[in-house]
Amino acid sequence: MTYEFDHETQRAVLAHMNADHLHDNLLIVRAFGPHPDAAAAVMTGFDGVGGDWSLTSADGVAVPVRIEWPGGAISERREVRREVVALYDAACARLGMTPRPH
Repeated sequence: MTYEFDHETQRAVLAHMNADHLHDNLLIVRAFGPHPDAAAAVMTGFDGVGGDWSLTSADGVAVPVRIEWPGGAISERREVRREVVALYDAACARLGMTPRPH
């Protein structure tokens, strides 16, 4: 069964990702989503299996994107950061970019 994080954890993580890491969101969906030319992206949710983003395609269409955590299923708040960082690093590798230090 998929682990569901509580509302406060969801709110805090999403607020952080969408205020401080919009560029990271965009890199992740460009690397793993269906539109490598996405114009924008926000994280919309997550659970123990993966994260959810909404990308805006180059032609302005909103597209939902679901990406599983690279390390497998999680169930603790601290693991969310680890998995998002792993996605960011993998996205940079896939896109031929050097990730910034963590």
